[in-house]
Amino acid sequence: MHEPSPRSTLNLLSGVALAFAAGALVMYLLDPNTGRRRRALIRDRSASMGSDAGHYVRGKAKRAAHRLKGVAARGRASLSTEPLDDDRLHDRIRARLGRFVGHPHDVEVHVHDGWVQLKGAVAEEEFEDLLREVASMRGVRNLESLLRTTSSPQPEGQRLGPH
Repeated sequence: MHEPSPRSTLNLLSGVALAFAAGALVMYLLDPNTGRRRRALIRDRSASMGSDAGHYVRGKAKRAAHRLKGVAARGRASLSTEPLDDDRLHDRIRARLGRFVGHPHDVEVHVHDGWVQLKGAVAEEEFEDLLREVASMRGVRNLESLLRTTSSPQPEGQRLGPH
């Protein structure tokens, strides 16, 4: 007879180990004293993981749908030729200030017939981005800047304008 190869010996050992592990698992789950509790724990944890996965997927799908709605709204807005009223334009500018200015409450916004006036103080490094962003907004016909620039952003406790 021929001598078993190392590969067949390894396959035999892994089969025996797998059979031993399967037997131990069956004994663990079918134990008359605590098997019912163990099976219930496994069932509950599996259901919980399934619920968590479903919640995660639903959340991702909801966020993706909201992003698509936003993209569609921006596309419609960019194609629209209808002028914005002054109140809506004012609100949109105020909403964008927080993205470009460290202290948006230090900037006053006045709008009249699409003519925008900015007053207050901003950091030097924020000034150009703010003007470029406001000037590119739909509905802005003219932009007047009465902004003062400061050398660096104000510390959180020291604000210049109304609070």
